[in-house]
This record gives sequence, C-alpha cells and structure tokens, in this order.
Amino acid sequence: MGNDTLEQMKGKPILIGAGGRTSYWPFLRAKFGFTDEQIRPYTFNMAPFLADKNAIQQGFLSSEPYAVELGGVKPVVHLLADAGFENYQETINTSAKLVQTRPDFVQRFVDASIEGWVSYIYGDPSPANDLIKKDNPEMTDDKIAYAIKSMKDYGIVDSGDSKKLGIGAMTDERWESFFKINVQAGVYPADLDFKKAYTLQFVNKRIGM
Repeated sequence: MGNDTLEQMKGKPILIGAGGRTSYWPFLRAKFGFTDEQIRPYTFNMAPFLADKNAIQQGFLSSEPYAVELGGVKPVVHLLADAGFENYQETINTSAKLVQTRPDFVQRFVDASIEGWVSYIYGDPSPANDLIKKDNPEMTDDKIAYAIKSMKDYGIVDSGDSKKLGIGAMTDERWESFFKINVQAGVYPADLDFKKAYTLQFVNKRIGM
C-alpha cells in the first residue's frame, strides 16, 4: 500500500539480501534517501511478504512475482533500471589473460551464449526447458512460461541497445553512466580506471538478428 513509486518507500522496512546491500542499495540511499535502518533480511521466502501488507522486498522479475500471485496477491513491481540504475545484471566474466591468449575461444563462447538466448526467447525453448526441469524438479511449465513472458514483456533480455546491436549489447556510454552513479553513491573512487573491467571486443556483432 502506498508504494507506487520508489520515493514512497523512504523510511519503510525493505527486505533485501546480502548481495543487494553492496550492489543496488548504495544507489537507493544516494538517490532516494533510503537508510540502512530500513533493511530487513531477505531469505528468498515469500511468506513474510504475504503476511505483511506493508512489506517491501527485492525479487527477480521472472520468479518472485509469480510466487506472490500464487499466494493471492498482485504485487507492485518496480525495475531499478527504470529508476536509473544502469548496471549490466548478467555478464560473462573471465580473465584478461584468457582474452589475450585465446580470443577466438572467448568469441565462440560469447556468440554461442547469445545464440542460445535468441533461440530461447524467439524460437523453441522446449529443449532448454527440459534441461531446466531435469536439474531443478521444482520448476514447472507454468513457472517457466511466466518467466519467459516476463522477460519479453519487460525487455529483460532484448531491449534498448540490443535492438540495434543484438542481444548481449554493451556500450562505453552505459558503463560510464553506471560508474558515475556509483561514484556519486560512494561505492567507487572517482579516479578508478573502470574501463579495465570490460571489453566490447566480443559483443555488438548483431548475432542472431
């Protein structure tokens, strides 16, 4: 109730995990005036949220809202990206040494990952879904269908720069914007050479377009 904007959450208890305290929470503190006194532990269980009409919690768009709706509640969902938190949520991480010594291998891995997402979002996801359910029997067809629809509806995999550059797109401009946001939030020193943390060498090739 009354949490239709992030601004309205100032001063209210918010359930977040340990990772969130060091990633997006400093941004929320700096931009919206949130304080650490608002933090409550999040244990990936929907029961506390469903039991408290005033509860606010983190969550993955593709899963937690589904679980909450099964509990009879239609949650209000806010994407931090819409509030200006311009991180790349999922990245492929490797060593500088591997990039330098085996760029062909890295390129093939990146290309295959992108092709997999293109196939999953726009093609037939059933082969991947079978593997998902095999490794995680708790996943159901309904859960997976909800996740795919959510990713499409909100442009989680394919939107913005990826519409021009392909899934997996990255730009110097967005990396710089994210860096400046975190400098303002006190996470990074202003003289940090953030460009050493990433490369555009293997992306923006319009794979699958």
